[in-house]
Amino acid sequence: MKRVKRSIWLIGGLLGVALGTIGIFLPVMPTVVFYLLAAWCFSKSHPEWAERLYNHPKHGEHLRAWRDRRAISRKGKIAAITAMTCSVPFTWLVAGFPIAFIPLGVLAVIGPWIWTRAE
Repeated sequence: MKRVKRSIWLIGGLLGVALGTIGIFLPVMPTVVFYLLAAWCFSKSHPEWAERLYNHPKHGEHLRAWRDRRAISRKGKIAAITAMTCSVPFTWLVAGFPIAFIPLGVLAVIGPWIWTRAE
C-alpha cells in the first residue's frame, strides 16, 4: 500500500512539472502554481526531487517563499489578478453571458485572497 501511495504522489509530481513547463510557453497557464503542486507531491514520494525544484535558479525563489512564509511576490500577485481579470471579457466573448460569471466569481473570491498574501 505504501508503494502505491508513493507512486501516486510521484505521478502527481510529474504531472505538476509537465503542466508547469507547459505554462512557461503558454501565457494563459500558470507555472509556479503547478511547480508548487509538484514540489508538494514530490515531498511525499521523492523529497530530493522536491529540493531540486526549491533550488531551481528561476522558480525556486517563489517556491521557497510560498513554502516558508506563504508569500507571493507583488509581480506574481499583479500577474495573477491581471490574468483573471482578462479572462472575464474573454470568456464573455467566447462562451457568452452566463458562463462569464464563472471567471468573475473566481476573480471575486480568489483575487482578494491572493492580494492579501504576504510579499
